[in-house]
Amino acid sequence: MHKQIQYGGLLAVGMAGVAGGFSIGGLLKRLRRPTPNQILNQVKRAFLKEAPIEGSWIEMKKAPLQKFALRTDVYYGGITRYEDGQLVQYEFLADANTGSILDIYRL
Repeated sequence: MHKQIQYGGLLAVGMAGVAGGFSIGGLLKRLRRPTPNQILNQVKRAFLKEAPIEGSWIEMKKAPLQKFALRTDVYYGGITRYEDGQLVQYEFLADANTGSILDIYRL
């Protein structure tokens, strides 16, 4: 009978440890924010699928953004490439917390 209690207790402790590990892993993933260079590389990879890039940039300092009731910090960046023999510039806006691209527009 004592062995059953010990195994049950070990099983419960093990399950709690696994659940705690998943929770901590998820928290760490959310706390790990992308760097400006990681975001820029993500945008460059997407643009390179269509055509070569002549230049790119990203601001290293976050800027606050409020759109209606939503507030976040963002990075501004840009890509330059040739389209039909003409140099074309794009600017993008990325969420500094998630790395999600919020907007890309042609200048």
